Amino acid sequence: MQLHSPVESSLNFTSADPSPTTSNPALSPRLHNPDLAPTRIEGRRWGGYSIFALWTNDVHNIANYSFAMGLYALGLGGWQILMSLLIGAGLVYFFMNLSGYMGQKTGVPFPVISRISFGIYGAQVPALIRAVIAIAWFGIQTYLASVVLRVLLTAVAPSLGSYDHNLILGLSSLGWVCFISIWLVQLAILAYGMEMVRRYEAFAGPIILLTVASLAIWMYMHVDGQVAWSTREPLQGAEMWRNIFAGGALWLTIYGTLILNFCDFARSAPSRRCIRLGNFWGLPVNILAFAVITVMLCGAQFSIDGHVIQSPTEIIQSIPSTFFLVLACLAFLIVTVAVNIMANFVAPAFVLSNLAPRLLTFRRAGLISASVAVLILPWNLYNSPVVIVYFLAGLGALLGPLYGIITADYWLLRRGKVDVPQLYSEACDGAYHYRHGVNPKAVAAFVPAAVIAIALALVPAFAAVSAFSWLFGAAIAAAVYLLISDRHQVFADVSGESIAVDNASH
Repeated sequence: MQLHSPVESSLNFTSADPSPTTSNPALSPRLHNPDLAPTRIEGRRWGGYSIFALWTNDVHNIANYSFAMGLYALGLGGWQILMSLLIGAGLVYFFMNLSGYMGQKTGVPFPVISRISFGIYGAQVPALIRAVIAIAWFGIQTYLASVVLRVLLTAVAPSLGSYDHNLILGLSSLGWVCFISIWLVQLAILAYGMEMVRRYEAFAGPIILLTVASLAIWMYMHVDGQVAWSTREPLQGAEMWRNIFAGGALWLTIYGTLILNFCDFARSAPSRRCIRLGNFWGLPVNILAFAVITVMLCGAQFSIDGHVIQSPTEIIQSIPSTFFLVLACLAFLIVTVAVNIMANFVAPAFVLSNLAPRLLTFRRAGLISASVAVLILPWNLYNSPVVIVYFLAGLGALLGPLYGIITADYWLLRRGKVDVPQLYSEACDGAYHYRHGVNPKAVAAFVPAAVIAIALALVPAFAAVSAFSWLFGAAIAAAVYLLISDRHQVFADVSGESIAVDNASH
């Protein structure tokens, strides 16, 4: 990724308009560094294939398969699971495009995008919420990848199992070696910046797609095509449709984090068309393939022993050939690392850099977030249902309201018109200074919507609608924000001498 230098950023914020009418304010070192600056249109390399590969890795990760197989266990049949996941895919595709277009047009990362609606200082709130979730899950996903590596190593060299029985801060000696190894691999990839992330995602995407497809074909042949399309009497009527739509809504919730900060990647896309095509093949089409593979794996295993598997790793462990078992484990290791980097490393790196731009580059901030992920001993978090359900799920419920406010402000209030240079200015009369750098109307819209979203997600009395907490939170926050915002003032801020700055071609 090629970024503006501080000097270039102050002079070249506009590329679409040969005679820019925006004033270039003084860039504040508290708000700006080369990593946070808008990307140059000529340096953007995240084309359609890069975005497709990004989603291929994320869609086909172990956690998503566990979720989809859970739908099978709930009693949904094959066609019902396909419909549920396609509904979710359609929702994710729509919202992801909205986020991607924002990043592609402005060229700025999520913490800077948040300044438009929350203010130059208020933007730290949504950014930090996203970062805390990401750091926790970065540690957890690194731990899960290390478990796969541990299984692989003991399968190849059984003698290593003797180092897997002691405990040091909750992890065995072999467990620590595997965890630190995976952790270092991820740091090495991030050390080379976003361009190395793009290359790694492009490398990993086809590997996992080929692996899971081969696994599904092997299972299909193993049962001579006798796949069980349901595990019990199929659901009917209202209950069936509620579970179908709930599954789609939960799929949207799973992607709530990436929907929020997809602009971190889309800012390096050369055009909207690249985002649209990459998202189409990477989300609806890819998720359809994912759904078919899920049904094949679950249905075939159920035909064998009447057991509903919880993860494809259960099937991998039954592969009779050690060689192919190792290849499958390596594939899932590769994709777990790819998913962890894209979903849980990039976001906090930009957020921490945004906290202290003068001191923290993207690489330094990434190292800090990765170190924190080790210090929290993530295996203890993963083994604590209270932490997973109440802390991480509670924070996750806040993502919908944040997305609702940011999206409503950009698309409905400002109609996509943003004065990018002002996003880096601390001037009291700046377009995004609001009141002491915080937009009180964004806060006023966020608080009630966040309370409602958390209640829907966590309070047992609302269990029937808990799957829809992200949608309710986003809709309520957007509606309240639009009601209390002064449309005329917003349009005045982006008209006249302060018009949209378009950094990209469409």
